[in-house]
Amino acid sequence: MVTDSPVIHVENLKRTYTDKRGFFGKQSQVIEAVKDISFDVNKGELFVMVGPNGAGKTTTMKILTTLLLPTSGRVSVLGLDVTRQSRDLKKRIGFVFGGERGLYWRLSGKDNLKYFATLYGIPKAIAQDRISSLLEVVGLKERQDSRVEQYSRGMKQRLHLARGLLNDPEVLFLDEPTLGLDPVAARDIRKMIRTIVDDGKTVFMTTHYMFEADELADRVAVVQKGEIVALEKPQDLKDIVRDLSILSIIGTGIPDSVIEEMKTWDDVGAVSQKTFDNYQYLRIQSSHTEKLLKKTLSLLEEYEIESIEVVKPTLEDAYIKLVGE
Repeated sequence: MVTDSPVIHVENLKRTYTDKRGFFGKQSQVIEAVKDISFDVNKGELFVMVGPNGAGKTTTMKILTTLLLPTSGRVSVLGLDVTRQSRDLKKRIGFVFGGERGLYWRLSGKDNLKYFATLYGIPKAIAQDRISSLLEVVGLKERQDSRVEQYSRGMKQRLHLARGLLNDPEVLFLDEPTLGLDPVAARDIRKMIRTIVDDGKTVFMTTHYMFEADELADRVAVVQKGEIVALEKPQDLKDIVRDLSILSIIGTGIPDSVIEEMKTWDDVGAVSQKTFDNYQYLRIQSSHTEKLLKKTLSLLEEYEIESIEVVKPTLEDAYIKLVGE
């Protein structure tokens, strides 16, 4: 997988913008979206960037795909400078930003791909075979003649993926490709991504889902406030929390004041909370879980608790330790 020269080379990349405030916009503030980051991605690697909203993930990807100019630094993809050689580079990369935009809803899935193949300048004979093959790969062959407006969100995302592969790119960029998908659709997309990498392509991907990064990534870059705070293989990142145990709690009606109190305990490293289907999912990091368990049971006895158990730390727990909640 590793080659002498990286497929993606980022050196001292910075990206700033000016935010104007005040009623007449007279006050301005310089915001650093990306702060002096450096990394390489090797041929055939699935490189995943994770971080909270506003951390700089999408900004970095837009620079790598020539959609945004860097403020300073050196950035090259496939040996081509993203600023000076963007026209040549666009022919050799693909990118998928997903969501509801970027597709023509009144056209069929097949006609969408025909249209984009024309924009890419792909000869008609080649495009015809490639579109047929891609529709098969992404599982849309039977629905190729249906309008996109009749597609589910998962089907639209699969069509986005086919569009990103139309020009047979050497590097594929995926920005949160499973965001908002149901578990089955998300699993199908992950399988496709793994197949793409197994076929020899290099993939740069962002995600909010730590289990997804753990499952797919060769290496993970954790970004926080525009900086890379860790860049390792998933297992090496998990080693950061190998000496900790995690108290996992599922419940309802636990007030924020109680969670804030937990954070002040001496034997607690971090507390994270997510809400799904009206249930609260808490993960409490500690090196003294037996003592913590008794304390927690006492604190939560008046609230509705579905389950409470001690579990092994995951990549998500390493992420929380690195960037906070």
